Amino acid sequence: MLVAERYEKIVELVNERGSIRVSELSDLCQVTEETIRRDLDRLEQNGRLRRSHGGAVSVKDQSEVPYFEREVTHAAEKQRIAAEAIKLIKPRDRILLDASTTAWYMAAILPDIPLTVLTNSIKVATELSTKERVDVISTGGQLAPTSLSFVGPLAERSLDAYYVDKAFFSCKGVHLTRGASESNELQARIKQKMIEIADEVILLADASKFGVQAFTHVTSLDKVNTIITDKRIANETLAQLAERSLSVKIV
Repeated sequence: MLVAERYEKIVELVNERGSIRVSELSDLCQVTEETIRRDLDRLEQNGRLRRSHGGAVSVKDQSEVPYFEREVTHAAEKQRIAAEAIKLIKPRDRILLDASTTAWYMAAILPDIPLTVLTNSIKVATELSTKERVDVISTGGQLAPTSLSFVGPLAERSLDAYYVDKAFFSCKGVHLTRGASESNELQARIKQKMIEIADEVILLADASKFGVQAFTHVTSLDKVNTIITDKRIANETLAQLAERSLSVKIV
């Protein structure tokens, strides 16, 4: 494969997946990781991608991904993460579920036990409506049609009235030094407010999100109590999380 052909393949893979690791590109392009790092540096200089911790991120589109697309992206991993998250919930807990697809998977398998669930997600609220012992509170606010979630000042102010035992949230990117990030400011602000009102914060992030830095900062990782991810996560990333004394559950 010529260098120019490799460059095009790398950009195509990054745009297709949103983000990709150096090790994966090395395998797919059949060159050393050092060669891939040099390629990524050159492509970043040309504005064709953005370097991230251990890989690269697409610059093609930083807008919010439609819900129906997120539903089928890494679905199996998200379902396993959701099942693990459910284990942290106890009867009479007051919990908060964001508008992520992983939170929706949680709502689908949440047992019908005495709980109070606060959410800004239409999908989560609808899923929980059939569970008689679960009290559901919706934030209201401005509807974001791509994520089927409520955002904006009204949604943020409604959260000021509550405190929860546990907040479960996901995000678009998890950077080891810059923290969790989202695709836009409205999504970031509502999640910042969720974190503020929770005694315990649980980040639900499949392995593809690590090393990714999205447009808007949500929170530093020192405000997260537990991370639940899947077994595709790189050993290097796990070691760095361990160095920061972060609790990580792998499914």
